[in-house]
Amino acid sequence: MRGMTFDRMTSYPGVKETLIIVPSYNEAEGISRVVAEIRSRIPYADVVVVNDGSSDQTGRLAEEAGALVIHLSTNLGIGGAVQTGYRYAADNGYRYAAQIDGDGQHNPADFERMLDSLRANDADMVVGSRFLKREGFQSTFARKIGIDLFAKLVTGLTGRKVTDPTSGFRVCGRRAIDLFAQDYPTDYPEVEALVLLDNRGFSFVETPVVMNARLAGTSSISALRSVYYMVKVVLAVFIAKSRKKKVLSTQL
Repeated sequence: MRGMTFDRMTSYPGVKETLIIVPSYNEAEGISRVVAEIRSRIPYADVVVVNDGSSDQTGRLAEEAGALVIHLSTNLGIGGAVQTGYRYAADNGYRYAAQIDGDGQHNPADFERMLDSLRANDADMVVGSRFLKREGFQSTFARKIGIDLFAKLVTGLTGRKVTDPTSGFRVCGRRAIDLFAQDYPTDYPEVEALVLLDNRGFSFVETPVVMNARLAGTSSISALRSVYYMVKVVLAVFIAKSRKKKVLSTQL
């Protein structure tokens, strides 16, 4: 993560079991409610908000809501912010770490069921899928076309059935925490991260969740950027997959 600096960071004392990572960029309108909902639904977890160089009051409001806040001096994008959270989890010995977006789309009430699924399947990561039961917010028609394309691509490349590869609602065990702390895609990372896990022989499963519409603000993927997003993610997935082939060829 080039250019990453921590302006300010503190730590929770005591036993480290579960960490909720909340990457946030200019989410001042909703971050207080997001943190309050997480603390209400998952009271035993530590909450770290990665304030990704916001120009508004996101960091201050998150602190006032009771979260630990890592203030990044510059905007690294979602990949850098999420990896910062995993690095904190790895450095502090957390057993489990979950990603919950700062825009309010992910429902913390689903966390316990996702953690149960992680344990029951002995998986390295669980992805919350809005499409397994098709309840709650389902995304726009145009974005759903892109998500379906990515789902077919990842399913074909990994041999695992995937329905919601762009979901950022994820729960990881220790092996995945350590991997993502060292290696995590930087730009639109969710789809590529699935291939990264598969390359390393790690397992992931999906569990149904109910997502909400954003509490406030707009998505970073505008209509103009959607074309770049599609091309970039497809190329990144194929490049990531080719790395596994190179490793296997070297070993033979």
